Amino acid sequence: MKRYLLVLALSVFCNALNAQNLNLIPYPQQVTMLKTTLRIKPGSLFYTSNSRYKNDVLYLNSQLGLTGKGRQEIKILINTDVDGSGAYRLSTASNKITITAADRAGVFNGIITLLQLCRAANAEGTGLVLPGVAITDKPRYQWRGFMLDESRHFFGVAAVKNILNWMAFYKLNRFHWHLTDAQGWRLEIKKYPLLTKVGGVGNFTDSAASALYYTQKEIKDIVAYAKRRNIEVIPEIDMPGHATAANHAYPQYSGGKVKNYDDFTFNPGKEDTYQFISNILKELKVLFPDGRIHIGGDEVALGIKAWDNNPDVKRLMTEKGYTDHQQAEAYFLRRIADSVIKLHDKVMCWDEAVAANLPVNNVIVNWWRQNKPEVLKEAITKGYPIILSPRLPMYFDFVQDSIHLSGRKWDGRYNTYLDIYHFPENDLTADVYQSKNIIGVQANLWTETVATRKRLDYLLFPRMAALAEAGWVQQATKNDDLFKARLKTHLGYYKDAGIYYYDPFNPDLHKEAIDIAPKPEVTD
Repeated sequence: MKRYLLVLALSVFCNALNAQNLNLIPYPQQVTMLKTTLRIKPGSLFYTSNSRYKNDVLYLNSQLGLTGKGRQEIKILINTDVDGSGAYRLSTASNKITITAADRAGVFNGIITLLQLCRAANAEGTGLVLPGVAITDKPRYQWRGFMLDESRHFFGVAAVKNILNWMAFYKLNRFHWHLTDAQGWRLEIKKYPLLTKVGGVGNFTDSAASALYYTQKEIKDIVAYAKRRNIEVIPEIDMPGHATAANHAYPQYSGGKVKNYDDFTFNPGKEDTYQFISNILKELKVLFPDGRIHIGGDEVALGIKAWDNNPDVKRLMTEKGYTDHQQAEAYFLRRIADSVIKLHDKVMCWDEAVAANLPVNNVIVNWWRQNKPEVLKEAITKGYPIILSPRLPMYFDFVQDSIHLSGRKWDGRYNTYLDIYHFPENDLTADVYQSKNIIGVQANLWTETVATRKRLDYLLFPRMAALAEAGWVQQATKNDDLFKARLKTHLGYYKDAGIYYYDPFNPDLHKEAIDIAPKPEVTD
């Protein structure tokens, strides 16, 4: 009997190892290898009789470059017995492929798994042989996000679409788009054309650079492009701080000037400011219909001293009985949140806004200050839905290897792909990251040191693959050696796509892409 149990255990172990050889990222929750295989002949075409999901299957065909000279049926069954949004079951048998899911997100996730199976499949002649598998899978977190800052440096439609393509390939489903900041205003607002004509001028390295921004037509195109890939786009209009570009365009809404941070804030004591922002939000609502708007709320303290000499702020504080500027800041955030909620959208904000006591049922918090765990606990206690996006290890502008020179560190720490892979369990206690308030994880790429596509790619890859695992895979099934083995295959995908990536297994393969001269380490 013991011998039988030992053989059975070895069989299960070997099956698990074979399953991990599928080179899927993120790795599914449960994989069973079948004895059958599925042969895909040259020119085959996947299709479905379910008209609701034909576009998703067309996406699969386009990604594989299939021509349609032959036919390969993919049957998509939508059942409610699959647990949770984004969950799916996938089976590849000798004569059919079946995806069962509870919603469109699950169907798309199943299709992406099938896409990756095809990419890694063994070639037979000019066709492919898919392994027989039965996969049961669901995401660890519903929010699996990536944020790109385009205020400091602008990258354009092609770069954003490339990022969206890879996000879809890795089942990342939220694109947080930081479109305004001190260095530039990057989206067209028709009611206020100076926002782009004046506020779009310059970037982090060249204050006189020609105005660069997205037209509303381009925004709509990108949002639709993302939706086809099961990705929601969340715009961020940062306020009341980081508003310099907007205030240069319309100085009447500025909170004032202070050394090194002139016009950094909006004026919270001027009623016209709220109408100005409300009009902007109304245009955003049309451009970004997914139902969330990020209002920033971070680092207002950098320029808040300008309010000392602002008569509008003084009057507001007297009328409201406020004793410090943080109360005026909270008043501003509540007013703006109310404007967003009246548009029937959810409000998103950085973790400083937790102190403003915004309405819990309509607000989502990005916790980014890993040195402020008490703020995370406060947000949990107050009941806010929370996205974990701390600088360590989720900032992709941080150095990713000890040999690298350009990028940030925090007390000597930097963000390797394995740091990201083991987030959040290596950084937070189980009672925190397993809290029902935690709805997801997100990586952020701020672009002070990123001015070119080459460096953008270098910082993104392979850390995007690790981000995918962090958002999808449960801690108990993570394994460094197996992940590394799968990642090596994905480095080949980057090479085939012409991406200038960092190779952690061969650091000299691509030299560090440096756009801006490295500066001393900072910890703020």
